[in-house]
Amino acid sequence: MEIAALISLFIQLYSFVILARVLMSWVRMDPDSPLARVLYDLTEPVLGPIRNLLPPAAGLDFSPIIAFVLLRVLGQMLISFFQ
Repeated sequence: MEIAALISLFIQLYSFVILARVLMSWVRMDPDSPLARVLYDLTEPVLGPIRNLLPPAAGLDFSPIIAFVLLRVLGQMLISFFQ
């Protein structure tokens, strides 16, 4: 498997992890459950700094949307570099 395909796969999988965290925030889930902890631990290093730079507007957290955009841009830059 080539590097560009691996980068694309990683970006896609990480996007799904972020999406799972967003969906988890919409339902009542025990924050101490193993799944919640894993999702939090995997996504907070990316979402936390974005959240600190971009305060919530009208009580909404836009950090996952910004993270999706940044992941896509970074992924496309890396893929074009390795192709």
